[in-house]
Amino acid sequence: MEIVLATRNKKKEEEIKRITDGMKISIFTIDDFPGCPDIKEDGKTFEENAVKKAVTVSRHTGKPALADDSGLEVYALKGAPGTLSARYAGEDADDSRNLGKLLYEMRSIVGRDRGARFVCCIALAFPDGSINTFYGYSEGRIGREPKGFKGFGYDPLFYPEGSKKTFAEMSDNEKDSLSHRGKAMREVQRYLKEKINFSAT
Repeated sequence: MEIVLATRNKKKEEEIKRITDGMKISIFTIDDFPGCPDIKEDGKTFEENAVKKAVTVSRHTGKPALADDSGLEVYALKGAPGTLSARYAGEDADDSRNLGKLLYEMRSIVGRDRGARFVCCIALAFPDGSINTFYGYSEGRIGREPKGFKGFGYDPLFYPEGSKKTFAEMSDNEKDSLSHRGKAMREVQRYLKEKINFSAT
């Protein structure tokens, strides 16, 4: 099976390729298909954004397309930054500015009130119009200062439940076993294995 990743985020691409390694699928990216449109992520939910990206890319390429929309939800901030995670500090924000804004917004929040979770919704769209969605969650808390240099986004501030290390301090395998994206991709794996085995019989 051939699948196109509906993302231009190289870090996400690396994670998804790593998690799907060994499966009977060939991974392409939208860079392999010139003219693939840029997609505005203007949905109110992670699922709306993921489905919009997957459907658009599947229609353009004529192949199954996989799109992920994910973000951080801080409970004390009423779920912010949520779907605005990548542009929390503005449309042209980078990871450093987003981290800085989050720390500022949480400057007076202490202890257990610093709880948060990462959410990932993955949409898999097919040329026949069918769509499947898969979710993954990682509960944890927000640290007081960035720690670690791996990963991306809010990883340097996020301590998954039961861990004394942030995602940015973990090895790839450690993070994949606990992360929202890793959990969602394992659901995708199970689905694809059943689909591939079914189509082969």
